[in-house]
Amino acid sequence: MSKDTEVDMKDVELNEVEQEKQPMREGEARNNYANSPVSEKNGIVKVKIPDEETKFTGLSKEELMKVAGTPGWVKVRWALLILFWLGWLGMLAGAIAIIIQAPRCKPLPEMNWWNYGPLYQIGDVNSFTSDLQGLAGKVQALDELKVKGLIIGPIHVSSADKPEDLNLTEISKEAGNATQFKEVIQAAHKRGISVVLDLTPNYKGEEPWFANVAFNSLELEPALRHWLAEGVDGFLFYGVEKVSTVAPSLWRDVEDLFRNQTESDGKTKKVLIGVTEKSSPDDIAAVLNKTGVDLLLTGALRSRSPLDVAHSVARLYSTYNQTKLTWNIGGRIAGHLATIVGLTKVKLCQLLLLTLPGTPVFSYGDEIGLQDEPTKNPTMVWDFSNDTETPKNTLEEMSVFRAFFKTVSEKRTKERSLQHGEYLPLFNSTFAMAYVRKWDQNERYIIALNWHSNETVTLQLKHAEIPEQATVVFSTIDKDVDKLLDLASLELKPEEGIMLKFPYTS
Repeated sequence: MSKDTEVDMKDVELNEVEQEKQPMREGEARNNYANSPVSEKNGIVKVKIPDEETKFTGLSKEELMKVAGTPGWVKVRWALLILFWLGWLGMLAGAIAIIIQAPRCKPLPEMNWWNYGPLYQIGDVNSFTSDLQGLAGKVQALDELKVKGLIIGPIHVSSADKPEDLNLTEISKEAGNATQFKEVIQAAHKRGISVVLDLTPNYKGEEPWFANVAFNSLELEPALRHWLAEGVDGFLFYGVEKVSTVAPSLWRDVEDLFRNQTESDGKTKKVLIGVTEKSSPDDIAAVLNKTGVDLLLTGALRSRSPLDVAHSVARLYSTYNQTKLTWNIGGRIAGHLATIVGLTKVKLCQLLLLTLPGTPVFSYGDEIGLQDEPTKNPTMVWDFSNDTETPKNTLEEMSVFRAFFKTVSEKRTKERSLQHGEYLPLFNSTFAMAYVRKWDQNERYIIALNWHSNETVTLQLKHAEIPEQATVVFSTIDKDVDKLLDLASLELKPEEGIMLKFPYTS
């Protein structure tokens, strides 16, 4: 090769090198990068490898049928089928065994609306509120207390010991009018509260049924029909033991008419309530049997020692189904609870009445400790914050009473043991008593009460059906809720009532 040729070749190589050193234009670089299978960024080389397509076609229908028909697969299918049915039958047998071995639930007792909560007696509408219209506006407040029935009146026209002035179907002007009474019934029924009318004829006189009662059958029949048509859910009569003795045919007519009118319509069962001053269990049993009333208000718990109270409760409980048992301390004639037992025992008695087996009955104001001074129809207190006529400390105490009543009443409506459970006496003495309320597989409750005004008592509660310890639900005085207490040495302060609970164990 000649020198000239070598020089030319070097020039070509130098030109190529120079071209490589020259910067690439933006568009040209992008095109080259896009067309190149190899890209380079920050020293990392990325090579684009085309994806290999893989396709699995599976077995054809003919191939599957051929495989499925082989002896091995047939045996596997039969084995799986047998295992499935054996497992299913095993679970069925296990479920049946559990059902058979599990303890059976006790059937619920037959109950009526008056067995589900307290009844609330409003003897004087004007003292409770201004009139019947005002009463309709207070139904919500009573519903908050879990009241199941209102006993209203008497509100009919009547003059003391003057039969000629009696009109059992007309509402007295002092109480209100028929339209307002309908509003009360509607407001109560809307909240599931029944209305019972006190239809005692001569309620202002000395004898509830007048001295001569023979004529009243003609008065009572249209009155019962009238008020049932208006929507009342029952009637209450004072002095039932006397009228059933002096004029048995009259009372028999009243009872027959009431039953015929209330049991034939197929509606909510109506209640017939009697009131007697009898207090011994035997006398109460005699009046119940003679009059045939559904509930009987008595003096069984009034001004008696805890020992007598425990005896009366046990005696009546063993004689009658608890759906017929009724417990009250005050009343329209007897007066208010706080006046009879004293303010310091109000909560104690609230706890007793709301936890005994049967229907508790309270007079208006018993939930706040209202007293009868100077009249047995004191004015009801509604506003605990703005009432200027009542001392502030009294209003505070009333608020505490109402809160306690509400707490216990709510508990009663939620727990089967308290609502319709069995009654088991644990302890009775001159100043204290204790009992258990229990129902089937539900939580059990112990109620212990100390009526002594000055002395602390220690109860030794031992029974095969109770444990060594129980948990505090609430107390009438300050005591730690949910605290475990030893039942063998249960200490109660003066005028203290306590509710404890313990679980059901099989």
